[in-house]
Amino acid sequence: MKTAHILSAIALSATLAAPLPALADAGSSCHFHGSKPATEAVVSNCAVQQRDSFVKTGKLDASWKAITPAKPEQVDGKKAKEWKVVFQNPAASDASKKTLYMFFSLPGNFIAANYTGQ
Repeated sequence: MKTAHILSAIALSATLAAPLPALADAGSSCHFHGSKPATEAVVSNCAVQQRDSFVKTGKLDASWKAITPAKPEQVDGKKAKEWKVVFQNPAASDASKKTLYMFFSLPGNFIAANYTGQ
């Protein structure tokens, strides 16, 4: 009986100690580790997830839900290269808020969103 418990404990410890792969795939939760750059498709998917989160929490009007992002592009950020994703909503009531910019690290982690692109 004790042997079974010891073997179970060893197996659990080995499982918890094993490194998890850091993959940036389209089905992920958009939280990545490592430095491997994400693909444009992954970044676009993460931008859509972030947009949906902003709509759900009321940070963006519901009209943004139907807006698809432009093709992600790599730009020079303050510290390193970043992905920039642009959403344009012609239905936005405030002219200064018709274009939403989202920034992601190269691996695909969300950094910030704003209406200035800076």
